[in-house]
Amino acid sequence: MTLNEIEIKTTDIKPIKEFYKNVLELPTTKVDDKLIHIKIGTSLLKFIEDSETPSPAYHLAFNIPENKLQEAIEWSTNKFEFVKKDNEVLITNFENWNANSVYFFDIDGNILEFIARHDLDNPATDQFNSSQILNISEFGIVKDQPDVYGKHLVDTYGLHLFEKNHNNETFTVVGDDNGLLVIVKTNRNWYPTETPSKASWATIKLTNSGTETTLKITP
Repeated sequence: MTLNEIEIKTTDIKPIKEFYKNVLELPTTKVDDKLIHIKIGTSLLKFIEDSETPSPAYHLAFNIPENKLQEAIEWSTNKFEFVKKDNEVLITNFENWNANSVYFFDIDGNILEFIARHDLDNPATDQFNSSQILNISEFGIVKDQPDVYGKHLVDTYGLHLFEKNHNNETFTVVGDDNGLLVIVKTNRNWYPTETPSKASWATIKLTNSGTETTLKITP
């Protein structure tokens, strides 16, 4: 499954554009005063400005080459700070997923993640740079009953539960290593932060087994 386009909200386009263009060094196009497009490898992230209704924090993960996590940490020095534990960058080992990741925040407080998935055959030889931010590999969805919503996605759109995850009533994941919808229960803190999950508006365009699907997520 691939996450082709994600559209989410912000209360102010200008600092968002500054962060993704100048800090993460990603190609950023201002469509108009209320909309920007950010190219994240093979995915497109869209921010639409809505100054009237602030959105809770979103969660997005970006795949990077499976051998480049340490270089990604070094590349990010003086750009932003990763979530730390005991004054060291927290590198999470997802044993069941065979992946390692680090977390950070954008200027809006959205929880972002660089993740190296070792079951993907995508090692790189060049020094890490923004072109090695390969795609949006995870998007967080907040529901009161994650397992029920996950079943709805499976039954309605032909998606598949992520077989590497222990899916349950508080945390259910749909998709595969290329693209995942991470469904969490309302008020569950976004790992590894103290930011509680809240339902948010979003539009997701994805492709699964050659079929394109658009999901409209509403609070």
